[in-house]
Amino acid sequence: MAEFGFNEHHQKEVVNYMRFARSKMVLRLKTIDSCFEELKDSRLVEETFTVDEVKEMLDGLQAVVRGEVETELINTAHTNVLLLRQLFSQAEKFYLRLQSDISELENRELLEQVAEFEKTDFKSANQKNQETSKPKLAPLNEGGVSELLNKEIARLQEENDKLKTRMRTLESQAMSALDERSKAERALKDLQKLQGDQQLAAQSQEISSLEDTVAALKGEYERALSANSASQKGLQDNLVSAKHDLLRVQEQLSLAEKELDKKFQQTAAYRNMKEILTKKNEQIKDIRKRLQRYEPSE
Repeated sequence: MAEFGFNEHHQKEVVNYMRFARSKMVLRLKTIDSCFEELKDSRLVEETFTVDEVKEMLDGLQAVVRGEVETELINTAHTNVLLLRQLFSQAEKFYLRLQSDISELENRELLEQVAEFEKTDFKSANQKNQETSKPKLAPLNEGGVSELLNKEIARLQEENDKLKTRMRTLESQAMSALDERSKAERALKDLQKLQGDQQLAAQSQEISSLEDTVAALKGEYERALSANSASQKGLQDNLVSAKHDLLRVQEQLSLAEKELDKKFQQTAAYRNMKEILTKKNEQIKDIRKRLQRYEPSE
């Protein structure tokens, strides 16, 4: 079978199939022979027959033989389909697509080569196969399409590894950006807290000073009341005025606090911190968009 380009393993498979086909052929020929023998034994018992009787016997024999031949041809076609099913199933496991040329099935030259092989080499191959157990069909594992398939699989695996590495890099960048954003937010909170503590300390000092002033005025009022009741009205007026001053100062403190907060927002440190947070947010949005392009759609 060297003319067909088969290796030793595939040549054995061809021999096994030819042995199977020959056994089926011999069995069917025996069945056809039995049809003729049955006709001889059951009908050809007289010395003379009319034309109608001979015709009837031949028609019956024709129907039987035709049925046997038709059954064998259908069974052979179905058997070939099962054989192709085995080959195609093995090929699909390796993502191969086999093709067949139906016109080659009627190639007289190739058919003669098969017949010559059956006459000369079939018997010797038959004997060798009888000595060894029949192996299962194995997929082609050497050169040709399988080699290209292996190269393609290796290329896809390499590309997949590169994508995984790229994904890990992007994830690392995203985590770094998130850490920087957290640090910037903490720094801004600390700065705001520090400014707030300073403002509270200044306000507390002013309020304490005003409270001391009120206490001093109240003590002076009490001393003046005990010393001279005539000056009581003036002291009361002073106390009311002091209270009004206290309320006015508190209002001024509130306005000063708002003004201080406004000035703080206009400071370079506040603007720089706000710009850093804005840039970090934009970087995180960009990295998320880039990650979405690499993530598989579900």
